[in-house]
Amino acid sequence: MAPTGSPHTRLITIRGNSASGKSTIAAGLRAAYGRGLAVIGQDAVRRDVLKERDRPGGVNIGLIDTMARYALDHGYHLVVEGILYADHYGHMLTTLVGDHRGTSHFFYLDVPFAVTLERHTTKPQVDSYGEVEMRQWWRPLDLLPDQLEEIIDQHSTIEQSVLRILRTSGLDFRNPQPRHS
Repeated sequence: MAPTGSPHTRLITIRGNSASGKSTIAAGLRAAYGRGLAVIGQDAVRRDVLKERDRPGGVNIGLIDTMARYALDHGYHLVVEGILYADHYGHMLTTLVGDHRGTSHFFYLDVPFAVTLERHTTKPQVDSYGEVEMRQWWRPLDLLPDQLEEIIDQHSTIEQSVLRILRTSGLDFRNPQPRHS
């Protein structure tokens, strides 16, 4: 693939099991940073746009890659978030980070199954799926190769996680980056 983004763009990937806090943290990053930060949610692409099941070689994998490259090439900082199983999405994600001209940061939310079940009860999708499906999807520490990811555990609050990611990526306001108006 071709190089993507610029030396100024930031690529952030947030992975973890269902109900681990990925979408909430991505929304917190967007709220904290504002314009110039794009968010690509795996669920939105896979379920809402394509109505596709999560499987190896799924169309959503290429579409997420295309969307990510487009956003980075147009100067946006980017958050890609989702379960993003390592065996399904790992090649795409590691190729994307390898092609990215800016800095890239990967985070994995390591939250125990019991905590994700508890968090699921607060989600709008609470009646769409439950413990049986979540157990089928569950993969403990489904990490990408080469130790790309920083692990964030269940003891980190949403606010702490957002602040950590902003600081680590250089998107905190004490270290401002170019922003879109």
